[in-house]
Amino acid sequence: MAKITAAMVKELREKTGVGMMDCKKALTEVDGDMDAAVDFLREKGLASAAKKADRIAAEGTTSVLVNGNEAVILEINAETDFVAKNEAFQTLVQEIAEHLLANKPADVEAAEASTMSNGATVADHISSAVAKIGEKITLRRFEIMTKTDADAFGPYLHMGGRISVLTLLEGSTDETAAKDVAMHIAAMNPKYISRDEVSAEEVEHERKVLTEQALNEGKPENIVAKMVEGRLGKFFEEICVLEQPFVKDGDQKVGKFVEATGGKLVKFVRYEVGEGLEKREENFADEVMGQVKGN
Repeated sequence: MAKITAAMVKELREKTGVGMMDCKKALTEVDGDMDAAVDFLREKGLASAAKKADRIAAEGTTSVLVNGNEAVILEINAETDFVAKNEAFQTLVQEIAEHLLANKPADVEAAEASTMSNGATVADHISSAVAKIGEKITLRRFEIMTKTDADAFGPYLHMGGRISVLTLLEGSTDETAAKDVAMHIAAMNPKYISRDEVSAEEVEHERKVLTEQALNEGKPENIVAKMVEGRLGKFFEEICVLEQPFVKDGDQKVGKFVEATGGKLVKFVRYEVGEGLEKREENFADEVMGQVKGN
C-alpha cells in the first residue's frame, strides 16, 4: 500500500480543485496513482476537468519571427522575470531566432552545435550572454514552419512573449484571420486542430470516465450512453480548436470562421513560458537572511 503524503494530496488538489479530504480519500482508493485519482474524482462528479495543472516554472520568453514563407517559434529560458525583460536578453532571443530561421537545425542539440555568423556556436554565444547577464540561460525548444505564397502565417505574442502562437492557414492569404485564430489559441489553449487528431485511446478513456460519472449520478442505464455521447461533444469542444466558440465572436465556431477565409488551419504551435518545468520554491527573505548570516 503506497504511503499517501501531504505533498501528493496538495498536488491532486491543485490539479482538480477538490477539497483536501476528498483528495486524500481518492489517493487512498487508487493506492497513490495520481492519474487514477483524478479519474476517480471526476467519476464521482467532484472534479470538473482532467487538465493537468503543470506549474508554470522557469522564467524567460517565447517569440515568433516570420521571414516571407518561413517562420520560427522559440522559447528561451532564464532564471528570473527581471532578466527576461532585460534588453541584452531580448537581443539574444532575436539573434538566435534569426540564426534558427537561416540555418534550420533539426533539433535543440543540433542548434546549439551550429555556428553563428560571429563564428561562435549557439551554445558558446549563449554562454557569453550568461557571463554578461549573470543568469543561466537555455534554448529550450523551437519549431520552424514553411508555407507557400498561397498560404498565411498567424504570429501572435501575448503579454510580451509570456505566450506565443504561430498558426498556418493553407489556401488563404488572410493574415489577419490567421492571427485572430492564433490569438484564440493563446487564450483557449486547445490541444488539437480537430477531433480526427484525438487518439481512439484518449476518446475511449474519456468515454469510460463520463460513463462512470453518469452512473454515479444515478442516471438510468438506458439513457447513460446517449448522455455520454453528448458530454463527449463538450470534451471535443474543450480540446479541439475548430470546435471551440471563437473568442472574438462567441456565436461562431472557429471552424466556421476559418472556412469563411477559404483556407484550412493545418498547423499551430503554442508555447507558454516554463510550462511543465518545475520551479525552485525559495523564500526570498530567508535567502537574503542566509546570505547576511554567511550561510
